[in-house]
Amino acid sequence: MEVKRKPLKAGVLALCLLGAACTAQFRNHGYIPPEDDIANVIVGVDTRDSVAETLGTPTASGVLNDGGYYYVRSRFKTVGPFRPEEISRELLAVTFNSNGTVANIERFGLEDGKVISLSRRVTDNGLSDVSFIRQLLVNIGNFDPSGLIQ
Repeated sequence: MEVKRKPLKAGVLALCLLGAACTAQFRNHGYIPPEDDIANVIVGVDTRDSVAETLGTPTASGVLNDGGYYYVRSRFKTVGPFRPEEISRELLAVTFNSNGTVANIERFGLEDGKVISLSRRVTDNGLSDVSFIRQLLVNIGNFDPSGLIQ
C-alpha cells in the first residue's frame, strides 16, 4: 500500500508547485501622496517649495523652471512566464502659474490616456549596423607600422 501512495504524493506535490508558479505576482512602482496631504495644498496660495514640503519630492517635474510637478504610481501584474501587464496607473499633476503658485491640481488614471513609447535623442555616430568585430577587421588592413617609427 505504501508503494501506491508515493506516486500520489509526487503528483499532488507537482500540482501544488505548478499552481504556485502560475500565481499572480503584483509589483508597485512610484509614489502618489495621500489624499489628506493633497487636500492641504491650496490653489493660488502654495508655492513650489511648500508643495514639495507638503507632498514630497515629485517623481518628475516640467522641463522648464515654470513646469509642473508630476507624481506617478503604477501597478503591474505578472502571471507565470508571461510579460508583466500594467493594471493601474495614477498621475497627479500640480501645475504652477508665472508667479510660482499652484494653478491647478489634476489626477489622471490609466483610462484617461494611452501608453506612449518614450524616445530619446542620441547623436548619430555615422556607423550603420556595423559590429565592433567588423570595425576591427576593417581596420587591420589600414595599419601602417612606419607611422610608429616617426
